[in-house]
Amino acid sequence: MVKIRMTRLGRKNLPIYSIVATDSRSPRDGQFLEKLGQYNPKAPETLKSVNVEGIKAWLSKGAQLSDTVRTLLKKNNIKL
Repeated sequence: MVKIRMTRLGRKNLPIYSIVATDSRSPRDGQFLEKLGQYNPKAPETLKSVNVEGIKAWLSKGAQLSDTVRTLLKKNNIKL
């Protein structure tokens, strides 16, 4: 099953997360199928370059959003 979830980047005490489409069996920071956006919790504009069309395409193929990504998109008024 394909999941749209976050993977951690950045360094100690400065996290940056990428929103990725990945196989649900792969580890959090492992291989992914496509990078769909970026989330920086410490920046004023938290979401950067979110590929809404890519997320919609993966959802139409049967992918599922993680709870965190769903909440993040909802807070930033991104309609799917």
